[in-house]
Amino acid sequence: MDRRVYDRMAEHDSTHWWYRARRDILADFITREGHLPRDAKILEIGCGTGHNLPMLASFGAVDAIEIDPAARAIASQRLGKPVGATPLPALADVPRAHYDLIAVLDVVEHIEDDVAALRAMRERLAPGGRILITVPAHQWMWSAHDVVNHHHRRYSKTTLAQAIAAAGLRPRKLGYFNSLLFPLAAGARVAGRLTGRDDSDDSPPPAPVNRLFETIFRIERHLVGRVPMPPGVSILCFAEPA
Repeated sequence: MDRRVYDRMAEHDSTHWWYRARRDILADFITREGHLPRDAKILEIGCGTGHNLPMLASFGAVDAIEIDPAARAIASQRLGKPVGATPLPALADVPRAHYDLIAVLDVVEHIEDDVAALRAMRERLAPGGRILITVPAHQWMWSAHDVVNHHHRRYSKTTLAQAIAAAGLRPRKLGYFNSLLFPLAAGARVAGRLTGRDDSDDSPPPAPVNRLFETIFRIERHLVGRVPMPPGVSILCFAEPA
């Protein structure tokens, strides 16, 4: 990702509606569908500034990986121990058959060979372990945001399921989320193309709008994994060895 993306993440990951509500949605999804053992061993790959690490630590002992040095330093402070720097898809320094949960939250789209990355993660799962995956949805929504984030692709439910299967995994509870705000996001992407004002700025909106978006997005914590969601900005699922 561009340096500015990490800088904005560090500045806004505690206040931006998207980060705050997504953490709650993922925590509920893990609680209901993760089936983790007590004191689970957890690895987050591509943890950025570490904003998800406290949430993940509520489920067990967490390790993390981040390749950007500045973001890794912030994440290490949040985790209270060094965060690793081993890149995907090799994961050369990561123990095999070890983790009950591997979280890759908006990460797989950054990897050119997504199947090789998922396969490497599968090999690091303990028996009964799962991979929690989130990715951006809909290739037609490609924008300047994807460019500055160095994405290789956006996914459909079909293409994500195909990559998971090619890696020797099977998806569970694969579906959309960030659906309630999807019409607004889709309209903004289309308008940006039509006006030539495609913008990568993801700073928080004014405080009242930020609170409103957070409230709307957070409603999905009661829905995701329980009912089929309509098209959304993102896709999530658990993947487990086939």
